[in-house]
Amino acid sequence: MAQKRELPVRRGTPKSAKKVGAAVVVGTTLEWFDFYLYASMAALVFGKVFFPSANSSASTLAAFSTFAVGFLARPLGGVLFGILGDRIGRKAVLSISLLIMGIASGLIGLVPSYAAIGVAAPALLIILRILQGFGASAELGSAITAVYEHADEKSKGKYAAYPVMGAQIGLLAASLAVAGITSLDDEALYTWGWRVPFVASFAIVIVGYWIRRTMPESEEFERVATEARQRKGLDVLRDLLRGNWRGLLVVAAVYGGYSAISYTFKTFSLSYLAEFQGVAKNVGALGVTFASIAAIAACPLIGRLSDRVDIRRVMIGGAIGVALMAFPAFWLFDTGRSPLIWGVMVVTTGVLAPMIMVAASPYMARQFPTELRASGIGTGREVSGAAAGGLAPILALTMVTVSPTHSTWGVSLLIIGCAVLVIGGGLFDQSRRLTRDANVPAEALDPATSPVPAPIGDTVVAHQDAQRA
Repeated sequence: MAQKRELPVRRGTPKSAKKVGAAVVVGTTLEWFDFYLYASMAALVFGKVFFPSANSSASTLAAFSTFAVGFLARPLGGVLFGILGDRIGRKAVLSISLLIMGIASGLIGLVPSYAAIGVAAPALLIILRILQGFGASAELGSAITAVYEHADEKSKGKYAAYPVMGAQIGLLAASLAVAGITSLDDEALYTWGWRVPFVASFAIVIVGYWIRRTMPESEEFERVATEARQRKGLDVLRDLLRGNWRGLLVVAAVYGGYSAISYTFKTFSLSYLAEFQGVAKNVGALGVTFASIAAIAACPLIGRLSDRVDIRRVMIGGAIGVALMAFPAFWLFDTGRSPLIWGVMVVTTGVLAPMIMVAASPYMARQFPTELRASGIGTGREVSGAAAGGLAPILALTMVTVSPTHSTWGVSLLIIGCAVLVIGGGLFDQSRRLTRDANVPAEALDPATSPVPAPIGDTVVAHQDAQRA
């Protein structure tokens, strides 16, 4: 009878985890900087520059359609780059995604106007927007996977805060950039002003690419790298859909719910305040800015809290908090008072939403074994995020518009439903099933009860090695 070997302990090193954390922050900052910047320019500038028309609403609608194109590209990119992440490594995909995003964004700032080259201008804009979508789709799944695999068991939450914090830094930087360029006169804004922040992406990508090329690959991936590089993409997808569909559903529920909540507060609420409550547009924009500042400060604290208590409790706690705020948030919005509006934005998108996402990052990562982790997160996240994030604000706006009294009760129920979706995903932790299927005690994954904690990938591989011995 073969002697069962001890499970190996992967403790990680603070130095490698910090280097990966820095590399992740750069990429997620660029992703969200470009996202919010493009959305703002589509609303304010691109209609006139690329889609000139006597009807300004038609021009803006055409510009917004190019924004939507980026979302359409993301599910496909999430699947393709997730598979690549599980075949060639997290480091390679993170470097590729940064290059695609940064170069595409920088080139957008160099596209000539419609007046200069005609229909070729919007065509180029659409192509570059699609590339942006592909680059963004590769970013978060690989980033979450990388920080999860480099952090030791006692700091998973701490380092999970990095990609979420990077997103908030990007959102803050973009809002400040938009505030700066919109203070220019119209001639400067429409000719060269809007181009400056896009071209600045070139500088960010140079620094970010150098940082990412020097980051180490995770030990967990290196343990399965030889076999992983020999697998075909269809093999990865087959194993993901056949044996890990439960994990996909968990990721889709958690991230889909979070995405809908986030976009409803960050985008729909701005339109609601301006169009239905007559609040000045800069009040909502300042609310997003204040919420980003709050989130940057809150993310590290939430990460440390996640390491002290069960990450599911933090994630579900954030969702419950959002549900409790669903009706009061709009009651306070309806007062039209700036301090109350800002307070709602800070609480919902500056604290509660980050509670969900910071804790959800390691939670989503542990739903899959090492060899399927990047593809699992990338596929589940991008498909659900594109659908929920794109449809939730539209659905919310439609419900308010068709209501004779412009009632927001339907929007509040939508937010509660999305919070319930997150909670539901939190109740079906598939990491337990993974260890059970591998005939490994579930305590091996629980730092609170196990003297020898180990990540899922280590546990499963270790048990397989023990059976071979």
